[in-house]
Amino acid sequence: MKAIVIEQYGGRDELKEVEMEQPTPAEGQVVVKQKASSINPIDWKLREGYLQSMVPFDFPIILGWDSAGIIEEVADDVKDFKVGDEVFARPELTNKGTYAEYTTIDAHLLAKKPNNISFQEAASVPLTAMSAWQSLYDFGNIQEGDRVLIHAGAGGVGTMAIQLAKNTGAYVATTASTKNVEFLKSLGADEVIDYTKQNFDEELTNFDFVLDTLGGDIQEKSYEVLKDGGALASLAAPPDEDLASKKNVKAGFVWLEPKGEQLNKIAKLLADEKVKPVVGHYFPLSEEGIKEAHALSETQHAKGKIVIEIA
Repeated sequence: MKAIVIEQYGGRDELKEVEMEQPTPAEGQVVVKQKASSINPIDWKLREGYLQSMVPFDFPIILGWDSAGIIEEVADDVKDFKVGDEVFARPELTNKGTYAEYTTIDAHLLAKKPNNISFQEAASVPLTAMSAWQSLYDFGNIQEGDRVLIHAGAGGVGTMAIQLAKNTGAYVATTASTKNVEFLKSLGADEVIDYTKQNFDEELTNFDFVLDTLGGDIQEKSYEVLKDGGALASLAAPPDEDLASKKNVKAGFVWLEPKGEQLNKIAKLLADEKVKPVVGHYFPLSEEGIKEAHALSETQHAKGKIVIEIA
């Protein structure tokens, strides 16, 4: 099978197209013939070596941790899925990722692909939607009527988080550049702060929850908009515990844990058209395609998700 791998940490030139043996399922697994995958910041951060202390993988490493496709083979003990099922998932974080024509996935992490979305759209969902879910609900426990600020609303996590929060009945503010203001309002954002013209910490106040996807001074300034007893979840960097204590804010770093039961809840929201995937860019599964996709992701200015079309 075709796969894109790295054999050492470094820049985009380390991405190489190779032929590898098609995987076989271990106990509790299925093999998925992939139709699409997607790009997430963890991909190029791991490629660069920034995460090697957290995830010390052996080389070669197939990057990518979003999958959508058709089940090709199932282990004997898998009962809930069969060959031919159309599925999507965020697999476990291993060195056998999803920049490949086939991948193995633990069956308990799978969800059936809703009929009303394409494989490309399905591949854009798992990592970002579950990151948003675990930040908003598992950490933030947001409720109807809460005031929620989501940074970088036009990105992969942001577009999902806005829709999930609105579906809960929250008041949603977000930050974006001028070109994305109307787009984010169309997703349901109640208020969009144009960061090219406005400072969010001067415009917003008394918020219950902030989702930080950027870190740095954006994270630090986010404390200023939170009410006493509010919460800040970061997907970018561990928050300053002393500052959080001083502001009487619950703050924490959210590291995604793939959960099939959550993805199945998200699948129902997709099927019911309560949320919709937002795909902004498409690239092929090739050495050059993945390099270009990484370059775009590294700008941190992609609109929606970057999808890799496999078949």
